[in-house]
Amino acid sequence: MEKVILVDSNDNQVGMMEKMEAHLSGELHRAFSIFVFNSKGELLLQQRALNKYHSAGKWTNTCCSHPREHEHTIMAAHRRLKEEMGMECKLDYGFNFIYRTEVTEGILEHEFDHVYFGVSDDSPILAPLEVAAFRYMSMDELSKDIKLNPGEYTEWLKICFEKVKVYYKKMLDDGYIG
Repeated sequence: MEKVILVDSNDNQVGMMEKMEAHLSGELHRAFSIFVFNSKGELLLQQRALNKYHSAGKWTNTCCSHPREHEHTIMAAHRRLKEEMGMECKLDYGFNFIYRTEVTEGILEHEFDHVYFGVSDDSPILAPLEVAAFRYMSMDELSKDIKLNPGEYTEWLKICFEKVKVYYKKMLDDGYIG
């Protein structure tokens, strides 16, 4: 039984709860999201596996999950990037945000989400129970497609996308990509 770390609004641990129970009750818990770009500045998106209990088949950022108890969030991010996408790369902390949204009827995501960014030209090796497909998109193309087809993307991607665009511009300005 997988558990998540319950936190307060300052990301201090206040307990543990079984993951599905936390998603049914809407308890605030720690999570992370990873955005990996290739050297051309295109974002690596994953399509969530069709058997996922929420947001199945939707397109989202490169990887996201929850750290385990006593696991540093950055270590969890590296672990899950390898498990889901078969990739390793340097990850830099970008920002965090709290969101609460219903992702499917009766299932709530209420997360304190730590957002990491990386650059890699390696080809992903997908874990089929987690990821159905992948694609690269420019940020402009993705921005337009989210507006045209919002139902094809996960809620958390849409919620944090404006902040991601700000960090992406910083990566361009600093010469990490593009």
